[in-house]
Amino acid sequence: MTLAPALRHHVADLLAAVSPDAPTLCEGWTARDLAAHLVIRDRRPDAMPGIFIPAFAGHTEKVQDARSKKPYATLVDEVRSGPGKLSPMQVPAINERVNLVEYATHAEDVRRAQPTDVQATLPPLPEGTEDAVWSSLTAMGKLLVRSSPVGVTLRAPQRGDVELKKPTDAGAVVLAGSPVDLMMHLSGRCERSGVSVEGPDAAVAAFSKTKLGM
Repeated sequence: MTLAPALRHHVADLLAAVSPDAPTLCEGWTARDLAAHLVIRDRRPDAMPGIFIPAFAGHTEKVQDARSKKPYATLVDEVRSGPGKLSPMQVPAINERVNLVEYATHAEDVRRAQPTDVQATLPPLPEGTEDAVWSSLTAMGKLLVRSSPVGVTLRAPQRGDVELKKPTDAGAVVLAGSPVDLMMHLSGRCERSGVSVEGPDAAVAAFSKTKLGM
């Protein structure tokens, strides 16, 4: 079973439920900006390098800014309809590997940025997301904490512990929370993740300065 398509529709549902100027957890981005980002990610491979490589960021920003000027409803429809016909994301296995965590993270970027009363009205993540995210985190988590000066272990209810980085001379910490909360924390959304960071004070303090994510 693949969840990425269901999560893409879920993101589109959330974007449709808020205004184009609604805040997100992506610093400086509104819902409109986030929608444009998702569209160019799936439909403009020429703009993809700038998402990860600063030297190409100018082109990516230009393409995203141009896309964001489209009517908001059109952007949401483009998010919902997914990759173009020639995109490698049309291959289910590639789409699942590349987009599952991406869609789940951005869905929470929309939901968690809204007032509590609005959050209560928004649809929940699709069934099976927590398990799928946990599987992804245990596979990719080492990359996300590679710059940590201390060891890092993930702990999720009913799922046990997974060591992402062995303890160092500076110690180790345990990140405890649901898989989706851990996903948000490891992607740098620490203040809105709901994750508890456990360990010796010095190790926790050192970890708190770590730049997390890709």
